[in-house]
Amino acid sequence: MNKQFLLYVTIFVGVFLSGCSSRHVPAPVSSLNNNVNDLGHTININGSNYKVQRGDTLYSIAFSAGQDVRLLAKNNSIPSPYTIFPGQNISLIPKPKKIKRDEKYTNSSKKSTKKTQKNNIILKKELDPPKQREYVQKQASNKVSNTKRLSSSKVKWSWPAKGKITKRFSNKENGYKGLQITNRKGASVLAAAQGTVVYAGNALRGYGSLIILKHNDDYLSAYAHNSKLLVKEKQKVKAGQKIAEIGNSESPVTALRFEIRYRGQAVNPAKYLP
Repeated sequence: MNKQFLLYVTIFVGVFLSGCSSRHVPAPVSSLNNNVNDLGHTININGSNYKVQRGDTLYSIAFSAGQDVRLLAKNNSIPSPYTIFPGQNISLIPKPKKIKRDEKYTNSSKKSTKKTQKNNIILKKELDPPKQREYVQKQASNKVSNTKRLSSSKVKWSWPAKGKITKRFSNKENGYKGLQITNRKGASVLAAAQGTVVYAGNALRGYGSLIILKHNDDYLSAYAHNSKLLVKEKQKVKAGQKIAEIGNSESPVTALRFEIRYRGQAVNPAKYLP
């Protein structure tokens, strides 16, 4: 009786273990990992698709592709917090916008034209030519000032490191997309504004040991070529907090490469820093 009972137990355990081992669900790559990524692979964006590797985040892929992470997530139907999986294909080509029916377009155009004509008639009646010019100039200046206020007032920037600026931002196609601040190895790298670490690793070609901070939905900042990373992904940091040490990883000089990205596009940091 005991031998028969032991036989049943042995069979049950064997079936259970084989069932467990047959499950091959890939572990998710979180939108933000807990540890510094040092996995020996490089994010190589050279086509219309990218296959996710262990340690990647959607932020690091978007940064490398020069895209807004929100649009990249939307185009690939990836909900917040942007969890991705090894082997998952990420399309780097934006989905085409749906074209509205000609009828709707025509009607909306007519309404817009009529509204503009009506406003112009009222403006001409109420204002003489000098006042019209003054009105137009005032509206234009208000639009510009509002755009600046919306784009930069939410983030209070400070310098990320001490040192000599040896390279400046260039709008040319292959130009330098940040500031190069030269200093000794081990000098402090500081968070240029408060935010959250969305990438800390070395998988982006040409950036060496890199930290990317998210400051709000529009702005990211990047700190490249470090010798040591002192923060982890998901970690919240304060403005001026030491997050890394200057180095020369993937760089011929010992310096910090500092970038600011606005909706995925590199912008001139000198216009934001005090």
